Amino acid sequence: MEKMVSADYLRSVYKGKRVLLTGHTGFKGAWMLQILHWLGANVKGYSLAPEKNSDLYHQIKGDTLCYSSEIQDICDKQKLQTEMGRFQPDFVFHLAAQALVRRGYDMPSYTFLVNAQGTALVLDAMRSIENPAVGVMITTDKVYDNPERGEPFKEDDKLGGYDPYSASKAAAEIVIDSYRRSFFNPNAHAKHNKAIAAARAGNVIGGGDYSDDRIIPDIVRSIAFGETVGLRNPNSIRPWQHVLEPLGAYLLLGAKMSEDPIKYSTAYNFGPNPEDMLTVEELTKIFIESFGAGSHETIPQTEAPHEAKLLLLDSTRAYEHLGWKSKMDARTAIQWTAEWYADKHRSAHEKCMYQIEKYFG
Repeated sequence: MEKMVSADYLRSVYKGKRVLLTGHTGFKGAWMLQILHWLGANVKGYSLAPEKNSDLYHQIKGDTLCYSSEIQDICDKQKLQTEMGRFQPDFVFHLAAQALVRRGYDMPSYTFLVNAQGTALVLDAMRSIENPAVGVMITTDKVYDNPERGEPFKEDDKLGGYDPYSASKAAAEIVIDSYRRSFFNPNAHAKHNKAIAAARAGNVIGGGDYSDDRIIPDIVRSIAFGETVGLRNPNSIRPWQHVLEPLGAYLLLGAKMSEDPIKYSTAYNFGPNPEDMLTVEELTKIFIESFGAGSHETIPQTEAPHEAKLLLLDSTRAYEHLGWKSKMDARTAIQWTAEWYADKHRSAHEKCMYQIEKYFG
């Protein structure tokens, strides 16, 4: 694979630096924690406790990879400000979120609280720290008002959201932009010494995801119990992306922001090639083939909540500004994911580190 995000470059930026990582106990957070530890960063995690005892964070013994791990609510303003002020981070990667579309329908007000207000509280806490800092705020590809016309979204397209999760993340984007203009304006960087950017990616897959209502965990659970995989929306098209792709992009963005905090303080899409599209059914077939077991069927949905059937990103800005583009095609991303789950000989941490080292080179 082409090496646009090299380990040597990232290590030169992050080694010995203080990094506050919110959501470090989640799926993406656990992968990010391992990468940052591998790069030599001192990571302070801030997150709720993992939801399941079988989650990736426990499997990799995440507490041993942290400088410190704070199991706290992102919406506890005083605690967050205290811990941020005590740590004085050089970098903040804000991944903490209520990240499930269907849970957003079940818990709409909570979803808005965590995703929009939680982001505001992280940015508020950054206002209180004294040292220069870079903040990369993670949202999603679902922040756009999506008429499903098949055209890839650009960063300046209209924000919106049909379902509570998508709308809450669009609201978070408005919060980020407001703080960037009002308190962290790039044109006044010499006064506040903070750089803030938003990163948009989605439909991330990879080993160690055990969340409810996500296609890969659903497939893995079905195979484990000898059941047929039931597909709710087999024809939905998604820009499937291995978890290492956006995480590498976030780290590259943070590194570039530390070099030029004025130029890179904006929003970026980090998506795969829009022409590399697979349906949910195609993903399932490739996963089952790569894993070596399983079968699937379509489940009729009479009253299913709305989910977008087509969503694509235009990542031209990321390529032109950062030199970033996706390394893996969708098939490779699915194969790497299936191989992670199928490997019963190595520990979760060993499997993650094998793929991290292979990806970053």
